[in-house]
Amino acid sequence: MATEGRVLVHFDSERVSVYRRRGGELKPLKKERLAFEDSRDHEVLADGVGKFCAGLTEFNEVVDNKTTRLHATGVFQRLPQPEAAALVNSVYVDTGLYFNIVGPELERFYLETGMSACGSNDMMDGLIRREFRNIVVCGSFQQELRHIEDTIARLRESGSEVLSPRSTRIKPETAGTDFILFDYQDLLKNDRDTWRHKYVHMDAFRQADAVVVCNPGGLVGKGTIFELGFMSALSKRIIFTEEPRGVSVFFPCEVGLES
Repeated sequence: MATEGRVLVHFDSERVSVYRRRGGELKPLKKERLAFEDSRDHEVLADGVGKFCAGLTEFNEVVDNKTTRLHATGVFQRLPQPEAAALVNSVYVDTGLYFNIVGPELERFYLETGMSACGSNDMMDGLIRREFRNIVVCGSFQQELRHIEDTIARLRESGSEVLSPRSTRIKPETAGTDFILFDYQDLLKNDRDTWRHKYVHMDAFRQADAVVVCNPGGLVGKGTIFELGFMSALSKRIIFTEEPRGVSVFFPCEVGLES
């Protein structure tokens, strides 16, 4: 079913706000007092989040990780990492949605962006104007380079810094091989040296606000599946450009970049 625009939900310590995003505009749909401040138990928090999300069909008939985005601040930011990870997993299992806990530094960035752009002190106004400060883009560089280049161009046009790959200009001597290199990378010392380049790319996940996985047609290559395990271990926000296929275990993620 075609939706009227993606639904964005912001959970903080005392209330939940629901918006519809259409292009660069944000329309408030609902605000409800829903106090989470007294709880630090991920199961209690997940239950409250899940019950609220069950009512989102009021705004979209289909509520899934393509049509709906969840963002959380306040008490959720103060959860210890194991509890935060358990909460994200529980919400995903119960609702199919990714529960994006926005860190304090990124929240400040959104608030400053919204204030600068339109004088708003609502974090969500900043978020829709520039969702990512920095990002990593993954995918099959051998088979889907054009799609990756288009995705990188879209992200840079929105103001995001792409941490990796920094360039998509291929070293001529590696074109058509099983492991292409870009112009900023040095040539392989031997076959084992592919790991060094792979690790440098994956290490950039740590600094990124999110990782975008380019998977036209839905297929996810073996190399990207390997990287997904590292992303998940870091509790990194993962966004596929299309619904993933060929993945044996479902895990918390989102699908689709905002048009």
